[in-house]
Amino acid sequence: MNLNVNQMTAPLARVMVCPPEHAGWNDGARAGEWQGLTYMHPLNFEVAAQQHAALVAELERAGAELVVMPASADPNVELSIDAAYVHDSSLTTNWGAIILHTGKANRQVEGPLVRRFYESIGYPVLGEVSAPGLAESGDMLWVDERTLLVGRGFRTNGAGIAQLRALLEPKGVEVIASGLPYGNGPAYCLHLLSNMSPLDASTLLVDLPMIPVETVELLHERGWKLLEIDASERETLACNVLALGEGRLLAIAENEKTNARLRAAGFDVRTFAGSEICINGGGGPTCLTRVLVRGQVG
Repeated sequence: MNLNVNQMTAPLARVMVCPPEHAGWNDGARAGEWQGLTYMHPLNFEVAAQQHAALVAELERAGAELVVMPASADPNVELSIDAAYVHDSSLTTNWGAIILHTGKANRQVEGPLVRRFYESIGYPVLGEVSAPGLAESGDMLWVDERTLLVGRGFRTNGAGIAQLRALLEPKGVEVIASGLPYGNGPAYCLHLLSNMSPLDASTLLVDLPMIPVETVELLHERGWKLLEIDASERETLACNVLALGEGRLLAIAENEKTNARLRAAGFDVRTFAGSEICINGGGGPTCLTRVLVRGQVG
């Protein structure tokens, strides 16, 4: 099986999503947890479902086969509303998925459910990160096919990074840790990919003031060009952009200034409204997708 996911900008082939209804956005009790999970305001399920459907339509338009993460079949194990951000609970590699033990406690039920789902669809599993290790895929960037950059912060710890190394170094992958800024503190979601998104094989969209100097130096050494977001759009997740392949990007429509910069740089930017499904919960199009297979360039 040629998964081709040790890079993040080739054309999408197969993508997993978790619709908001499968994550309980329409369930009164779970939706009522929004404040404790640091959402900006109470959930509007109808708007979230419409916006998620628009995301899915763009993915299909880009040629991706969609795989839908189901709601939990176990009445004693419920997905939280955060499960809509399906990117975080596993890392996909060319050798299969690594199931992650998330730093956010309410999401730790996701790993075993995702593992069972992968097994049910025949998707390979390489291994897993377990306690005391913590790891979320939003903290992971494939710098190249043999280098994984991992943000060490509130959601991914040293033990989690050590377990990733143990799984990937035998495959010839170098795992490099990068410190993350404190941001708004441990309750809020600040991932490595909150501050950078790959656009093509040599260009990253970045929120430069939020990236440590050593990481910027590493990216320059590895040949990456850095394109900055409009700083006024940091809080609306302008840096969270999904590469669809062949210069096509999927971005949040509300970030008009940054999207204009991307278009001026020659990218084909497709958008969907993200006020509810993205900005409210702090997760953009990358967070809402778990890429399982990418195609070949050209």
